[in-house]
Amino acid sequence: MWRDAALVAGKDLRIEARSKVALSQVAPFGIVALGLFAFALGPARAPMVSGAPGLFWVAVLFSTVLAIQRSVSVESADGARDGLRLSGLDPAGLFLGKALAVAAQLVVLELVLTVGVVLLYGAAVKTVWLIAAACLLGTVGLAAAGTLYGALSAGIRVRETLLPFLLLPVVTPILLAGTRIWQAGLAGGTPSDATPWLHLLLAFDAVYLAVGVVVYGPIQEAT
Repeated sequence: MWRDAALVAGKDLRIEARSKVALSQVAPFGIVALGLFAFALGPARAPMVSGAPGLFWVAVLFSTVLAIQRSVSVESADGARDGLRLSGLDPAGLFLGKALAVAAQLVVLELVLTVGVVLLYGAAVKTVWLIAAACLLGTVGLAAAGTLYGALSAGIRVRETLLPFLLLPVVTPILLAGTRIWQAGLAGGTPSDATPWLHLLLAFDAVYLAVGVVVYGPIQEAT
């Protein structure tokens, strides 16, 4: 399973490195979203700083939809999904590999957006490890849930419009927990301030990783 996951992740990341879609479309979309939020909040610094955690995660969620749609479209072209089904690769490895590739792209995106939050909103990160933990755990959950729901929508003709309706309501816990942890990180809060929200992210990650490993194969066969 782990060997297959590494093969699939390497394949997807090589495709993205050659196409540069994440660099030329997904990351600029996130930056533009942050910029529009900044204009909407106005020139006053206080609303921008207080709204920075939530707006960061909203930008990440919207960008995640683009990344997942890209991941699905790669497998939908030229019968690639049928080729993967016939390849003999472990379905659990397929799921973990695609989730790992999406997670790697999201980590880079979140680094860029964090810099954008600091520069555009004037936010100061006081507890770095809380910000890093929120991004890491949130990335795992987004990649796992996104890969699972991307597979569910893959065989549907209107998957580009259906995927956001499937994914965004489900990842609301990540938006909530990630925002609260970011608020603690920007305010210099103690670990106890963020512990319940870190536990929520851990539980979300565990559930979707387990469900994805178990049901990804049947979903691939059904779609």
